[in-house]
Amino acid sequence: MRHLLALVILLAGAVNAGAQTQSAAPQPGQVLVSGTVPDEATKQAVLTRLRDVYGAAMVVDQISIGQVATPANWNSYVEKLITPDLKSISRGQLKIDGSTVSIKGEVGSEATRQKIGAGVTASLNPTYTVNNTLRVSAADQSVLDTTLANRIVEFESGKAELTQTGRAILDEMAAAMKKLNDRKIDVIGHTDSQGNKTTNQNLSQARADAVKAYLIQSGIKGELLSASGQGADRPVASNDSSDGRARNRRIEFRMAQ
Repeated sequence: MRHLLALVILLAGAVNAGAQTQSAAPQPGQVLVSGTVPDEATKQAVLTRLRDVYGAAMVVDQISIGQVATPANWNSYVEKLITPDLKSISRGQLKIDGSTVSIKGEVGSEATRQKIGAGVTASLNPTYTVNNTLRVSAADQSVLDTTLANRIVEFESGKAELTQTGRAILDEMAAAMKKLNDRKIDVIGHTDSQGNKTTNQNLSQARADAVKAYLIQSGIKGELLSASGQGADRPVASNDSSDGRARNRRIEFRMAQ
């Protein structure tokens, strides 16, 4: 008898040719589970748990039954690992090889990465080894950065009233945000260093609020947007020149962590 050789669960359309031998990669949203388990009961327990989380139609079964041994209470631990948190992972893989658990793929934020890693560890006893190589995807942030393209969302001087040019940029940003599958976004206002610090703080907040309101009017869900003002505390250029001050008077769009 030998230990179970890698029960592999490919998550959300992952492509990993080395982990699958019987078919092409699963389609987006699907999970493919392969490997060898000792009996039919174990196989059905794994499949049932996956179907509960992802839906029966989204689970591709390639599990085989063979002469393998598993650590004590292995079935129970595997079921604890299959949680709705896995749905936050794209292009990923959960691999349980005896008492070694490896998880990799992309998640939307550092907070999600840490939550999933902590959950995996908490589900297991100390005899298990956990390898967490989840990474935060930069793809969604790239969509925002590319759309903004270093342009400045313009306002009337000293006010939180958008100019026509500013509104045109936000129309493009709203269209981009609608492609991000309900990801949360931080809208951050900044000013230059001219004038009173409190006034700058209040103006940056008011401008961030104005941008949020405009995006909501453009069809972005309000609960997906947060607005904050940083005043002049985070310059990206020198405030000693008019060009630098203009660059510092900006709206920043960041994927929420």
